[in-house]
Amino acid sequence: MSILETIHGPQDVKRLPEKDLPILAAEIRQVIINTVARNGSGHLGPSLGAVELAIALHRVFDSPRDKIIWDVGHQAYAHKLLTGRLDRFHTLRQYGGLSGYLKRSESPHDIFEAGHAGTSVGAALGFAKARDLAHEDYQVVAVIGDGAMTAGMAFEALNHAGQLGTHLIVVLNHNNMSIAPNVGALARYLARARTHSAYLRLKRSLQRQSARMPWLGKLVWHGVEKLRDTLKYLLVPGVLFEQLGFKYLGPIPGHDIPALEEVLREAGGADGPVLVHVVTEKGHGYEPAINDPERLHGASGPFDPDTGTPITNGSGRPSYSQVFGRTVTELAREDDRIVAITAAMPTGTGLKYFAEVFPDRFFDVGIAEQHAVTFAAGLAAAGRVPVVAIYSTFLQRAFDQIEHDVCLQNLHVVFSLDRAGIVGDDGETHQGLYDLAYLRVLPNMTVMAPKDGDELRDMLKTALMLSGPVAIRYPRGTVPVGLQGRRPEHIAVGRAEVLRQGTDLSIAAIGAMVYPAMEAAAQLASEGIDASVINARFVKPLDEQTLVQELSRTGAMLCVEEHTALGGFGSAVLELMARVGVAAPVRLLAVPDGIVPHGDRAIYLRQYGLDPAGIAQAARELLGQKASVPVGAAERRTV
Repeated sequence: MSILETIHGPQDVKRLPEKDLPILAAEIRQVIINTVARNGSGHLGPSLGAVELAIALHRVFDSPRDKIIWDVGHQAYAHKLLTGRLDRFHTLRQYGGLSGYLKRSESPHDIFEAGHAGTSVGAALGFAKARDLAHEDYQVVAVIGDGAMTAGMAFEALNHAGQLGTHLIVVLNHNNMSIAPNVGALARYLARARTHSAYLRLKRSLQRQSARMPWLGKLVWHGVEKLRDTLKYLLVPGVLFEQLGFKYLGPIPGHDIPALEEVLREAGGADGPVLVHVVTEKGHGYEPAINDPERLHGASGPFDPDTGTPITNGSGRPSYSQVFGRTVTELAREDDRIVAITAAMPTGTGLKYFAEVFPDRFFDVGIAEQHAVTFAAGLAAAGRVPVVAIYSTFLQRAFDQIEHDVCLQNLHVVFSLDRAGIVGDDGETHQGLYDLAYLRVLPNMTVMAPKDGDELRDMLKTALMLSGPVAIRYPRGTVPVGLQGRRPEHIAVGRAEVLRQGTDLSIAAIGAMVYPAMEAAAQLASEGIDASVINARFVKPLDEQTLVQELSRTGAMLCVEEHTALGGFGSAVLELMARVGVAAPVRLLAVPDGIVPHGDRAIYLRQYGLDPAGIAQAARELLGQKASVPVGAAERRTV
């Protein structure tokens, strides 16, 4: 039996002799590597780098009485394995299995859920103040990566914690990476701080000397401490965190468990807020992840666990992200006003191509979506044409900046929303199901969604030719059909296209639902049902003329979207029909109101009736309603 198999909770970790800890760490790493390689999904590099840190935290603190709050959850796989989930770990990020993030319903040791970076310090401060108000006595620890520390709300929380002065521990896990290499002044500051081992050597020497001199009086030792602190300010540049009101401990080697335990115990006994600066290696213990930390940050398919080499069985078609990145680079060659912005996701968004060709016109702002949008607004106001590429779920964080800084001034900023719709194994925190609703309500905003890669290219060209704010949303994964190899073309703004003319009912689809709608229409045709299929293309402005004409002509309309049923494309169509007074049944097929768990996208499309079979069935049901619903009625139904 392995050591890991004897671990059913933190108490078992505490009982292990120190000599067994490196063996436990190696076993944890092997389980993580094998699981992520087999499942083809999971955050590999970050979790491998935090194994010893997780072991030390659970040996020093008493979870769940003491609260350990992991920022994002990318680093928390070892935590899961140390808290009794080994027997279920093989289900990681699979439908019905363990979440890839922290999940309160999954374990009492998962104190706080997060899938967006920068939340842990604020949440920890909330726990700490709740403890103080209840006159309770437990430790609160936030574990945050240096990439997440670039998020503005992390600094807001640090500032507040320093002002309140309550005791909490912030563990800064510094591996020089978020997903891509970290950028900005903070990254440079921490890179300098991690090299200053001279201070640590001096500190330890003074501690050893004081232990040998028990005759030192309090006055003399006070002077030694003052000297130590003075030298610290000279040797550790800036001492930023102490200026914010934190006691700073570090930098500490993050793969040395005894050293970690020592400093964590010191932090636990301190007064007020403490920041423990831990230096780790992303992917530690696994050479493929060390050598390629960006690709193996998170797996995007199965790979050989021995070599890290992907096991490919794909279609050969490019992803939407690749089409976007190459197209915006192509268009930027023709217009030097175009600049590109991302929030720590140059590869994930496809902007790595742009960065290679136009490094002076590419800006990675770190995990700072709010700043990314306002920065883009400033560039636009100064005459540039910024393209801001951010995942749909992350752009939610900058809603006020989109409304206040871009839309109210009618500035020409192009928002490219990757990972729109159901994202699969990333789960609840990453589902891009709300963008149509939160964008179409904004003044001056144009919102569109392509049916395939060529239409994405056309929409980018169109967006760059407009004069106000524009958003294009597209899904994760490969484009549904191959590219035609033509140059991108301008699309008439607010114009849909009728892909199939029918007589019995109209199916109006948007974005990724267009091709499934076409397949559904083919199924229906084999049954003698003649359905029109409309590629809506625009959610704002709607092609009101085409939609009204189609509904009036066929007498029934099914609106299909991979988006929440509340406030999206179908809602816009229903609002239109109510306003113009078209009397015919309209049915909405969308993701129902609620939280969509992690799991394969195809499972949820089938479950919600958003696959071809489900769309065809909804059309059959609508035809029955068309025959029975009184004139003047309109129905809104979510499946």
